[in-house]
Amino acid sequence: MPLSPAEVDVIGLTASLAAVTTVILLLLGTPLAWWLANRRSNTSAVIEALVALPLVLPPTVLGFYLLLALAPDSPLGQLWQQLTGTRLAFSFSALVIGSVIYSLPFVVQPLQSAFQSLPRGLLQAGATLGATPWDQFRSLVLPLTRRSFIAAASLGFAHTVGEFGVVLMIGGNIPGETQVLSIALYDQVETLRFDEAHRMAGGLVVFSLALLFFIYRNNGPVAWRVKV
Repeated sequence: MPLSPAEVDVIGLTASLAAVTTVILLLLGTPLAWWLANRRSNTSAVIEALVALPLVLPPTVLGFYLLLALAPDSPLGQLWQQLTGTRLAFSFSALVIGSVIYSLPFVVQPLQSAFQSLPRGLLQAGATLGATPWDQFRSLVLPLTRRSFIAAASLGFAHTVGEFGVVLMIGGNIPGETQVLSIALYDQVETLRFDEAHRMAGGLVVFSLALLFFIYRNNGPVAWRVKV
């Protein structure tokens, strides 16, 4: 049975959200993971706890406070309104912000574990040969942790696809703007459209299993395990 135009829009919006979120997570999470892997202090422990907080905090709690932070009468919401002329809450941009925060540990922790497992003597040897920190990272760290980067990106993408509580709180259920797969599935069940719900849920199960198989096949469980 072919997909309806509405289902195509939902899948496209979800894929766009996951792709944008994953790129931002890699850009932000890589330097953060490197810093956490090379610093042990009270400050780094606090930052590490904040990064891991979404793993134990109920998504609706995080979504509630994000909704307050992004609301039109909040400083951030007012600034966004002045700069763009549009609201921040219940928009695609709000979904990106919430998704980045909620999926952050799924990218930072695998990269941090990979960086911590690097042989320090190798980096010191590179520095002795005159390699700058960027040269060391580009020529030594990236090739050695390539699989962990792939696993981190895959986990960040998949976790964003499966979000529900956070995106519902800050995005609502606006077709074509904030209605992602998890929200559309909930809407179908709520309106007793079980045939459509079965198809969407089955597709998510297949996608999740295929992605996990890819990660385990190429990295193994230890390389990407998320911890609290």
